[in-house]
Amino acid sequence: MQQLSYRRRLVPLLALGVVAGLAPGLATGSASAAEPLGPYTRQKLSWKRCAPDKPAAFQCATLKVPLDYRAPEGKRIDVAVSRIRTSDPAERRGILTINPGGPGGPGLDLPLEAADGLPKALLDQYDLVGFDPRGVGRSTPVSCGLTPDELPYPRVTRSVADAAANEAWAGTFAAKCRAAAGDRLPHNSTRNTARDMDVMRAVLGEKKLTYYGVSYGTALGAVYMQLFPHRVDRFVLDSAVDPGRMWRGMFRIWGPEGERAFQRWTKWTADRDRTYHLGGSPAAVARTFWRLVARADTKPIVFGDATLDGPAVRDLSRPELYSVRKGAEVVAMLKKAAEGQSVPGLPAEADSENEIASQTAVLCADAPWPRDPGVYRRDAFHDAARHPLYGDFAASITPCAYWPRGAEPVTTVDNDAPSLIVQNEWDPQTPLTGARAMHRALKGSRMVTVDEGEGHGVVFGDTRNACAENAAMGYLATGTLPDRDVTCHATPGRRGIDR
Repeated sequence: MQQLSYRRRLVPLLALGVVAGLAPGLATGSASAAEPLGPYTRQKLSWKRCAPDKPAAFQCATLKVPLDYRAPEGKRIDVAVSRIRTSDPAERRGILTINPGGPGGPGLDLPLEAADGLPKALLDQYDLVGFDPRGVGRSTPVSCGLTPDELPYPRVTRSVADAAANEAWAGTFAAKCRAAAGDRLPHNSTRNTARDMDVMRAVLGEKKLTYYGVSYGTALGAVYMQLFPHRVDRFVLDSAVDPGRMWRGMFRIWGPEGERAFQRWTKWTADRDRTYHLGGSPAAVARTFWRLVARADTKPIVFGDATLDGPAVRDLSRPELYSVRKGAEVVAMLKKAAEGQSVPGLPAEADSENEIASQTAVLCADAPWPRDPGVYRRDAFHDAARHPLYGDFAASITPCAYWPRGAEPVTTVDNDAPSLIVQNEWDPQTPLTGARAMHRALKGSRMVTVDEGEGHGVVFGDTRNACAENAAMGYLATGTLPDRDVTCHATPGRRGIDR
């Protein structure tokens, strides 16, 4: 699950020049009443090299799926898929499908990335399979014609004027998307993406699916497990969402969780005042931070290539503070910038209009959202008072308040299919409380928690944790879950940990 500001850049898109060879029934639009998805599951894919500058073994194709699975004879859409076949066909046992998160994250390049990072035992066993989820990238993309000024979210809500401006923005955003892709929006859901994955599994000739999903990919994996428990082989869910909070609840939890991270950060930083010069006590460090916010409100801070007001300082800082050392470094740079010194800032990252539009489409289609703008106003003011770092951001209005309702009810996740959940204790995007809720919902799961682990993403995160990585890779290789839940420990000196 990406931060609401959509800063996290995912893998780049590939240029595809591929077509799917359809079974006769699909080509003519007919379908057997006894087997309505037969024309889809029997289609033959035309695999071709993904791009001239990519390895020949990296192949791409286009899968046809129904827009609405309740009416499979109706409109069809494309799902772009990719693969790298096993390095040892004699050892092959199936496919390993990968999702990078989002929603809105393109996944075509993931087999290439995974081939560079997975152990040989897994490369021998699996064809690596990636795909752009429906609405994303090359998969009948959702595009709303949004301008750069209309893309940023979240939006600060500190006053009635802020709330009114945000409501106007959300209404315009939703109206543009309705005009551009209104017939597709109710069907651009996690539930239908999971169904697309199952069609892909069938077309690739596999009885079961092995899967690795990170962040939002854990929600997609869990919904697949709910819909197709008999098709589940080995599922690893990295940095898990709370399936009972999809999606507004997942955003609002960033308010209280951000305060917990802030308190931890002030204590850690106060103990290192000789290094960072932000204050010799937690209270002093907190005062330094809030003075920077107030200073930016009266005179914006030039931070690298960005100019930050108070809300921008809060929005930038929240995820950084979960990694205590990096948070201290960032705030120390902000302090220097406020004093007039030139600082490098943080790398600027921009997401495409399609990523943001398709992400919003999924969030809005998956679950009902309040339709009364007053609900968002009240919640934003309430959460801002209780959780000043991020409460108003996390509770503010979204285009979902004006969006077409999803075609189907929310998917309740409650099953006993086997899976392994891996989670850092201090994850800024998918907090530990959410992963524990996922663990409770998936009764056949085991959970690996990295004590004092920081950052979003464990297996392919910024630093390695051998304990968690061995558990995840071992499960994918052998299919054997740990006998009980496992606690790993963050490596001292990494991810801000200094013991």
